[in-house]
Amino acid sequence: MLADKVVIVTGGAGLLGRALARAIVAEGGIAIIADIDLDRASGAAEELGHAYPRQAWPIKLDITDSASVTHLIAQVSTQFGRIDGLVNNAYPRNAMYGTRVEDVTFEDFCENVDGHLGGYFLVTQQIAEYCRNSGGGSIVSMGSVYGEIAPRFELYAGTSMTMPVEYAAIKAGVIQLMRYFAKYYRKYGVRVNCISPGGITDNQPTQFQERYRDNSGTKGMLSPEDVTGAALFMLSDAARYVTGQNLVVDDGFSL
Repeated sequence: MLADKVVIVTGGAGLLGRALARAIVAEGGIAIIADIDLDRASGAAEELGHAYPRQAWPIKLDITDSASVTHLIAQVSTQFGRIDGLVNNAYPRNAMYGTRVEDVTFEDFCENVDGHLGGYFLVTQQIAEYCRNSGGGSIVSMGSVYGEIAPRFELYAGTSMTMPVEYAAIKAGVIQLMRYFAKYYRKYGVRVNCISPGGITDNQPTQFQERYRDNSGTKGMLSPEDVTGAALFMLSDAARYVTGQNLVVDDGFSL
């Protein structure tokens, strides 16, 4: 689906980022694993390189730093001559992220929104301009069902977890930011879309996962690989006329 396409994955060394990079190279693409932790990015690229030589490349990226984003674009375009796609997947947050809403400080709220939503804006802005000048491309941002629906606080009862207020604001913002860029760049061959996954399994308490499954279809919480098919579609030529859309992948959780 992605033969010879060069796709940047921000947060590419994380749980979902690695799955996205693996899916991209498996479909013939070149995955640029862009992460703030270069050692982890290099490890992810090396791991993929065993099966897919010279199809995964690490690079350090801070999505909140304009110079870092500019360097990323320059390095990738110089090495490969093109950038065909971007997946906004990085998940920056400070040490206080996940605090109960009544305990969230204004400063922490703003810092988390600025890093995550602001970072998606910065990378999208610069990649969209590059793609406009190079003949087009596909930008996919990772949203969330909690950017679409109200939190289900009852699922978290009796656990140390909560549904962070920052997350709800960020992901709703990501979805609208996508629509803005999609409309602004639609005449230039730059497609901008969102994927909004449900919860992804990552060692959450059994009690939480069981409650989550009760609100879902046949699986409940997803594995990272359950999301990659939607991303491959959005990045591929099969979606050449799809822009400004938010594709929810959640096993029916939001129904």
